[in-house]
Amino acid sequence: MKKIFLIPLVALSVLVVPACGLLDVDIESDITGDSYWKSEGDVTGFLNGLHNRLRDLLNANYQLREDRSDAFVAGLEGSVSAAWAQNLTQTNAPSWLGHYTLLHNCNLLLKYAPGIEPNTTAINRGIASTYAIRAYVYFMLTRAWGDVPIVLEPTESDKSPLPARAPAAEVITQILDDIEAALELFPEDGYLNKNTLSKPMVYALKADVLLWKYKVTGGTENDLLDAIEAADMVLSSGVGMLDDFASVFSAENKTNNEIVFSLYFKRDEKSDHYGSRLKARDIFVANAANVDDIAYSISGSRSVYQPSPAAKNIFGAGDVRKAASVITAVDADGNVIGDFDNKFRGLNYEGVDRYWEDDLIVYRAAEMYLFKAEAYAALDRISDAVDQLNHTRRRAGIGDYNGPTDRKAVEREILDERFREFWLEQRRWPDLVRFHYGGTINVYDVVPNLNGKSVPLFLPILKTEMDLNHNLRQTEGY
Repeated sequence: MKKIFLIPLVALSVLVVPACGLLDVDIESDITGDSYWKSEGDVTGFLNGLHNRLRDLLNANYQLREDRSDAFVAGLEGSVSAAWAQNLTQTNAPSWLGHYTLLHNCNLLLKYAPGIEPNTTAINRGIASTYAIRAYVYFMLTRAWGDVPIVLEPTESDKSPLPARAPAAEVITQILDDIEAALELFPEDGYLNKNTLSKPMVYALKADVLLWKYKVTGGTENDLLDAIEAADMVLSSGVGMLDDFASVFSAENKTNNEIVFSLYFKRDEKSDHYGSRLKARDIFVANAANVDDIAYSISGSRSVYQPSPAAKNIFGAGDVRKAASVITAVDADGNVIGDFDNKFRGLNYEGVDRYWEDDLIVYRAAEMYLFKAEAYAALDRISDAVDQLNHTRRRAGIGDYNGPTDRKAVEREILDERFREFWLEQRRWPDLVRFHYGGTINVYDVVPNLNGKSVPLFLPILKTEMDLNHNLRQTEGY
């Protein structure tokens, strides 16, 4: 393998797949304009591979977005991560290799697809989708590492330059540029299906990015207004909140009306949703009095983590989301065996096992209301913020917010509401960092494993990756 910046020289081979739109792909040699990019089918097949890589990346890297938070405590088996213990170093840090591998493949499509003749609607959709994926991956990177290298061309030579880390504010600018390029190129305003990139998904991402920009990298009130407008564009696309919270996560009703974008999982195609890491194996709950209510499996589940006291106690009396999110196994005498996730329950194949084939939800309609609430609160438009906050509270059965109405109190309530609404949906750590920089909380007081520590909030770069590129500088504090 050539020793080049961050990533091996890879590309996707493409296969024809069924209507689900996802496929498994293999690593082969580089794909160039001479050998591959000849037709619309080359673009659509390659895009399917990008979807697959994005799914793998999100499913494997939940620790970048939740593990460092206050959402978990140690479970019944297995080892907790160094990220959860807040003991990260340059030798045990998560790798960004998978992110840059996916970015390399995005850059291949963006370089070669525009030159294919004739240009078609499907090609433009493929280019738009790839801009969206590249924007989302860079957003993942900057939320985890802060300053990161920006690479906008495929790495097709071992003589490619070795970029340094770009300031996080520049990364956000690039993300927003990619978002605008995607919005311009998508041929339809709505959805082909909820497992496919779309203009509404990009608007959801835009709102997310603009809130991060305003609070973390330095934005203006116009960013908040644009975030509200982007969230409204999603809500005008035909999605809405379901009446029954638990049904949003039903594996039998994956692409329901609340979903804006999700990544497809199915037994024998792709299983092992990350939520299985908080599920019980059968041996642990066999003697539970409520065993029939617990989503357990013979294999494929492993309760490395359990819901933390903070996660269980965040739900007030009457909140229907608690039972839909967390379940406690108790024996006949009422003794607690363990706490488990109850949101992503998979599907039980009678006489076989339970398979974790819930779709991985990236954005859903409820979040658009809470994005708007957060933006209005930051604008000090408190009554508007509370109006948006109440959408999710009413569905949860806890009624309208009637607490203090100073800005900081309302922002703290929005943060708490996001914890209740998005338990185990990979939101908690980015939320804590965003509200920390926004001045609502001190994250070092909120996360028990950060108490009394001066650990940086952004990740270190793995030493082996720094050794490949001497232009990189380690994250401050490591």
